Amino acid sequence: MKHKFADRFGKWLAVLSAALCAAVLVFSPAGALKAKAAGSDFTLYTQYPGVTANAGDTVNFSLNLKNSTEDDVNTAVSVDSVPEGWTAQIDGGGRHVSNVFALAGETTTAGSLSVTVPADCTEGSYKLSVKAQGGGHSSVLQITMNINEKEAGVSELVTEYPEQEGMQGTSFTFNTTIQNKSLDVQNYSLAYQAPDGWNVGISPSGDSTKIASIEVKGNSSQVLNIAITPAETAEAGEYVIPVSAISANETLSTELKVTITGSYQMEMATPSELLSFDASANKQSAVTLTVTNKGNVDLENINMRSNAPANWTVEFSQSTIDVLKAGQSQEVTAYITPSKDAMTGDYVLQLGARNTETTKQLDFRVTVKTETYWGVVGVALIAAVFAGLMVIFHKFGRH
Repeated sequence: MKHKFADRFGKWLAVLSAALCAAVLVFSPAGALKAKAAGSDFTLYTQYPGVTANAGDTVNFSLNLKNSTEDDVNTAVSVDSVPEGWTAQIDGGGRHVSNVFALAGETTTAGSLSVTVPADCTEGSYKLSVKAQGGGHSSVLQITMNINEKEAGVSELVTEYPEQEGMQGTSFTFNTTIQNKSLDVQNYSLAYQAPDGWNVGISPSGDSTKIASIEVKGNSSQVLNIAITPAETAEAGEYVIPVSAISANETLSTELKVTITGSYQMEMATPSELLSFDASANKQSAVTLTVTNKGNVDLENINMRSNAPANWTVEFSQSTIDVLKAGQSQEVTAYITPSKDAMTGDYVLQLGARNTETTKQLDFRVTVKTETYWGVVGVALIAAVFAGLMVIFHKFGRH
């Protein structure tokens, strides 16, 4: 019995000694440090370490660093592991971040982790890790991303405002977007069909360089500026310009519509382009006028008009032009007769053409010369007097 008691007492004593040693180890200063080191005194974390995303997405995670130690720590942060083909980086303040200064006893923002999933990533669960290390401390953050495989869509050629209008001489600009909804890079050749004499230029948005083809990444888009300038002779009406973007795998197309509104413009000139002529009182002078339709619509019922000095008469070979087609000209002769009482000098005469849509007027300087009858009579009298004197001198000179 004594031997059994002694054995039991020895076992109890051994257990008690082991427990006391463990307690001393834990509650001693060194033990306390070891216990804290084994805890979460230095932790890199994000609020949502597990998310769901689609292939081709870019996901951002806000990183935080909890420093419960008694020391400030200059901590190196880096992407520790990432699935093949993925890209990930830590940014902060608009720059790439490699170190974070963690104050003792505080939680510090450690930047933003940006993760881009490849567009061709297959469906599944993927893991990546971020590491923080400094001052003898380290922490690894594990992130899980569940990816849904992105299906290829139908690419499109889309224009924000496909129909525009303006007067003749207006240039039109269309913002057209190539939406490549496939998973692959596409090299598109650009083509269009425009009326003869029209000018079409295609350039990337923000660039004036004219291009004939462009490369667009999978699940991406590219904005194009399409500048269209109609021909100077383009008549009023609607014009459709088909535009295509053609790759090895697909053909995208759209239609741009330009409506040219009516432009009424009339010009008038003389064959010599001079706006002056000589005339005589009470005598008719002829002036040829050329009336031209410079617009893109026909002009109807053009009336010839004049504004002349008092008692002058102006007549036209054709007082009205019934129809003057766009781009065509018509000659009209004006017959001007100054007043019989017109004095010698310069006069202003206005000749013009007008209809309900437009008008044109020319100002002429007319130099009038009058016939001086009394001057002729005076010259004749002087000649007669001179002749008489000669006769008298001849007759009485002998005596």
